[in-house]
Amino acid sequence: MKDAKQDTDESRNENDSAPDTIDAFFNRLGNTADDLPKRLKQFADFIAANPDRVAVSTVAELAEGADVQPSAVMRFCQEMGFTGFSQMQKLFRSGYSRKWPDYATRLDKLREHGAESPSALLAEFVEVGRASLENLMTTVEPRSLQQAVDVLARAETIHMIGFRRAFPVTSYLAYAFEKMDVPAVLHSGLANINMEHLIRPNDAVIAVTFAPYTQMTLDIVARARETGADIVAITDMVTSPLARFKAIQLLVSDLDVGAFRALSASLSLAITLAVSVGAQRNRIN
Repeated sequence: MKDAKQDTDESRNENDSAPDTIDAFFNRLGNTADDLPKRLKQFADFIAANPDRVAVSTVAELAEGADVQPSAVMRFCQEMGFTGFSQMQKLFRSGYSRKWPDYATRLDKLREHGAESPSALLAEFVEVGRASLENLMTTVEPRSLQQAVDVLARAETIHMIGFRRAFPVTSYLAYAFEKMDVPAVLHSGLANINMEHLIRPNDAVIAVTFAPYTQMTLDIVARARETGADIVAITDMVTSPLARFKAIQLLVSDLDVGAFRALSASLSLAITLAVSVGAQRNRIN
């Protein structure tokens, strides 16, 4: 018979074993990021935002990109269950070609050959939009997407919360739900009017925010969670602060041209979510 100490040791060994897939890596990262020390959390955020860099960079290059010491990179690898950086990099290299398109090289060529013309700019936005959509097929987990649709379809009212860059996504969701007669409320923040008191326990919230995360969105989601409403998050990283509200996370990352993002992937995810919810509500009713 095993004693309590043996059970504890086996549990620790299981938790400390290295993830064997990219998805398992990011699942673990999302579950543990908030508990990491400051510098390791900083590196975790960098990896979540730049997963393609792991397969092709050295420890020194990653440390410089994340603005941490190389020792922090090594400690991060150990926290994630790897014996060292080479083991973690091997995992990323095995899934690199499947997970992330080589968009950086194409963009460099566009910038080299394209003058500062509208046509060259259009070519850049088309290219990053295509790459963002390809990434979307790997960042959104089918199980999470179905879970989000199930939660939203049974909600009495759906609340859309997202400001600044996220507002086009929530306003498009509001438009789509209105077309399908789905009870929904768009929290716009217009005139600083606060409508969070409308959120009820049987409602659901779609919260949309990307780094740097909007504090107003996080505050409303926190109060909605206290009310008992379900939370569906459209966000960019597993380390997003929305994770601490036990949100169903749908991860999307739109690439940028300069400091501007076209939201191609975010809007595609939004319309997929809206149409799926509308169709499922019709089947239920």
